[in-house]
Amino acid sequence: MTTNPSSAAAKEARQALGQRLRDIRKDAGLTARALAELTSQHFTRISKIENGVQSPTDQDIRDWCAACAAESQTADLIATLRAVESAYLEYRRQSRAGMKRVLGAHTLSRYDQTTVFRIYEHNVIPGLFQTADYAAAMLEFWIDFLNTPNDVEDAVAIRMQRQKVLNQPRKRFSVLLEEQALRTWFGTAETQTDQLERLLEITTMPNVSLGVIPLMTERQAVASAGFWIFDDALAALETPTASIEVTQPREIQLYTRMFDVLKNNARYGDDARDLIRGALPPQN
Repeated sequence: MTTNPSSAAAKEARQALGQRLRDIRKDAGLTARALAELTSQHFTRISKIENGVQSPTDQDIRDWCAACAAESQTADLIATLRAVESAYLEYRRQSRAGMKRVLGAHTLSRYDQTTVFRIYEHNVIPGLFQTADYAAAMLEFWIDFLNTPNDVEDAVAIRMQRQKVLNQPRKRFSVLLEEQALRTWFGTAETQTDQLERLLEITTMPNVSLGVIPLMTERQAVASAGFWIFDDALAALETPTASIEVTQPREIQLYTRMFDVLKNNARYGDDARDLIRGALPPQN
């Protein structure tokens, strides 16, 4: 019997939260029984929470931190709690209704709410910048790979709808691409050419800062996966089978720090455009 990765991830996150709460209790010099008395609950529940057997409630965390004089950690711990069961969202579960579900209304709402987007991609053009043909070619691969209903036209329409946020002047897009993302093909040479020409147009938009990190260059950091940061409220990344959402403030700060380090090796302006043009397929 195999382990469901989503439940395993939730269990690990719950155990990590329990360990943090145990450390707070010990730092306050309290036994589990003493904390139980201060928070009006049975001491066995304290043990279950600390060992990741049972999840605390928001109020549990507030009471716990108050009893341990650790109120400054309350907000971060509650953000962690809310991420425990929702941080790992299985694509297979969502995509039974097709890729339109994966790209659905909940993401449109998030895009509307976000003011500053920080985007790093290492092997694909970000969805916000994709042409319809490039998006269709990429989504057709995932539809086949995940064996989901073929609703590529509806899924592409969702992706194109999301791109309307680019035309909202109050929104800012700071984007980093590895040069490899420019050279990874989805579809035909014509599809790739149209996509890179679209990317050249994007570089002229006043609310978009687009940097390209060249291949074969000394660098300070290498990210293991692409990721998006929505304001300072959420960091999201995708694996072949899952979407991972991070809402814990201290972890979002790590993604922000990684983004800032990666920027140091990026080329901007004319230098970035030269790298994009250099990746254009040869003309017949």
